[in-house]
Amino acid sequence: MKSLMGLALAGAALLGAPALAAAAVSGPHAATSVVAETTGATPGSTLWVAVVQTLDPGWHTYWRNPGDAGEATSIRWTLPQGWRAGPITWPAPRRLPVGPIMNYGYEGKVVLPVPLQVPQNARAGDNVRLSAAVDYLVCAEVCIPGSATADLAVPIVAGRPAPDPVGGPTIVRALADAPRPAGLTATFQAAGDRLTLAIAGDALTGAAAGDAYFYPYADTLIQHSKPQVVDRGPRGLTLSMAAGPAFAPPGAAPPVATGVLALDGRVYEVEATSGAPPPGSGGLGPPRARPGAGSGLLAALAGAFLGGLILNLMPCVFPILSMKAAALAGHAGESRRARVQALAFLAGVVASFLALAAALEGARIAGAAVGWGFQLQSPVAVALLALVMLAAAMNLSGVFEIGTSVQGLGAARASRGDLGGSALTGVLAVVVAAPCTAPFMGPALGFALTQSTTVAFVIFLALGLGFAAPFTLLSLSPGLIRRLPRPGPWMDVFRKALSFPMYAAAAWLAWVLDQQTGSPGLAGMLAAAVALGLAGWLLGLAQRRAALGRDVASVGLQAAAALALAGAVGLAALGGRQGAAGAAPGVAAVSQGIPSQPWSVDRLAALRAAHTPVLVNFTAAWCVTCQVNERVAFASAEVGQAFRRAGAVYLVADWTRRDRAIAEALREQGRIGVPLYLVYGVDGDPPTVLPQLLTPGVVARALQAAAQSPR
Repeated sequence: MKSLMGLALAGAALLGAPALAAAAVSGPHAATSVVAETTGATPGSTLWVAVVQTLDPGWHTYWRNPGDAGEATSIRWTLPQGWRAGPITWPAPRRLPVGPIMNYGYEGKVVLPVPLQVPQNARAGDNVRLSAAVDYLVCAEVCIPGSATADLAVPIVAGRPAPDPVGGPTIVRALADAPRPAGLTATFQAAGDRLTLAIAGDALTGAAAGDAYFYPYADTLIQHSKPQVVDRGPRGLTLSMAAGPAFAPPGAAPPVATGVLALDGRVYEVEATSGAPPPGSGGLGPPRARPGAGSGLLAALAGAFLGGLILNLMPCVFPILSMKAAALAGHAGESRRARVQALAFLAGVVASFLALAAALEGARIAGAAVGWGFQLQSPVAVALLALVMLAAAMNLSGVFEIGTSVQGLGAARASRGDLGGSALTGVLAVVVAAPCTAPFMGPALGFALTQSTTVAFVIFLALGLGFAAPFTLLSLSPGLIRRLPRPGPWMDVFRKALSFPMYAAAAWLAWVLDQQTGSPGLAGMLAAAVALGLAGWLLGLAQRRAALGRDVASVGLQAAAALALAGAVGLAALGGRQGAAGAAPGVAAVSQGIPSQPWSVDRLAALRAAHTPVLVNFTAAWCVTCQVNERVAFASAEVGQAFRRAGAVYLVADWTRRDRAIAEALREQGRIGVPLYLVYGVDGDPPTVLPQLLTPGVVARALQAAAQSPR
């Protein structure tokens, strides 16, 4: 009976104790208050207080490591003299995926406990005021920085204070649920782009590890958006993760890897050191190749070869087909010479693809964000290529002669068995093909740049072999060569007719340059083109005078001077435009009738958080396939109506000029080039990847499916 009476009196005392919680302070989408664990503070003791935030539905704040984006909540205390504030005891976070990024934070009610050290000379009977200035970032469709200052009056008491009826249970529960050490042994190892974290201990025995996740304290330790693969052991587990910037360059590594392990409804603090996996963790040493890596390589090789074959049919390669056609016509009836020239062409193609592989690998190692077609992101490269195409077209037209075939810009040499011309044609074919990404190519190239350098080179070799295969096999077939019409006067007419695709290629490259540099750069290139035309005409005049046995020295000098003038004008015009390239308006996407918005990670994330269907068009002015899709699919009335019916937003990621964010987004999708078309539905699932060659029906059906996805 006495015991029951004592409990009743204690409960009455507890219920009668005044709560120290102050009124909540309203801020952007959050109400902030400060509570204390007890109704008073004793001199020389530790008083636990907590900042409590109640967030509006659908809004969230961030953990100490916010992940790919965001900002952690911070608290600045104003305390009486002698008082000291300790660090925040952070609750375990939640994963907050937004589009392609992964954030860590909180929704609903957030409790951030903080220990305050009360000085020994605090006087009983005094009342002190504690003030917490809280800065936070709250996000939903948009992100808003917020701040609030909450105060709390605390009496100093001589004896042990009673638990605060409001703050006491709140803080006790928050501390009980907070991550804490549990006698775990943890080690980590890094190899290539993978990081393994092996953890073992009695607390993990028998735990269901299927939902295990590691939240690192350092934001550079892992790539947060990549999945974590769990391997179960008898007394622990091993997680395989994509290594973050902390492990770049190769060989670099932090001394420890710390964070929070969440599994089976429990959370633990983890501090891992570099070393072999502890017994029972399920760790198998350094990171291994993922299951199916061998089959992935075979699929990538097949995709690269098929992509190379199909690349011959892409719009950007049409001008080079005229060069190949002229070369084949010149070899009709000469099987042996055709075979030799075909092998030279094959060598030029393969060497060019391997050179591109070396450039991309070098840029990747150096940390640059480049991809397929990167050379055409340089205005100087575009202008020079336009002038080369113009020179090839004038040669085909007969303005001047470097032989009777354009193969390698000179079939006179080819007719004498010179292999350099055929090899150079292969080089030009690869350069002009770079703006296109054929079906099967995108995944193969994306796979190549996630593997070792050796594997990347092998995949690029397969791509080159596929690209050169049709012309090479045709030239190596005597029966097919003999069926071609015999050389004759018709070849001159045929050759001149084939000059017009080359003129078209030069005009297209001039348009690309205009998108990159604006009118001044285009004017400079056109002036250089006029000087080049003069040089070609003078060269042709000198050749005709030489054929008649006349003096050609003066005409030859004039041609050389005009050629030098073309180069000088072009360099002078373009030299000052490189830095100003960003000033030119990007018009890579036509999309007539469809309102578009510039793509950005934040804009995509906001639209996805609002459950809005989105189509993202990764494009570039120099990508001919992209431009064909713009005019065939996106400019159609059917697609415009599909956008309106679905309520979808059209985002354009214009890669005409170099853009690291776009390059990283492409890499996230396993691609290194454009075009790439992603359709995001309202359900938050990963995007649907559309084919690289589009029709209005394909786009319309994808938008309809995205709008009908279940919420």
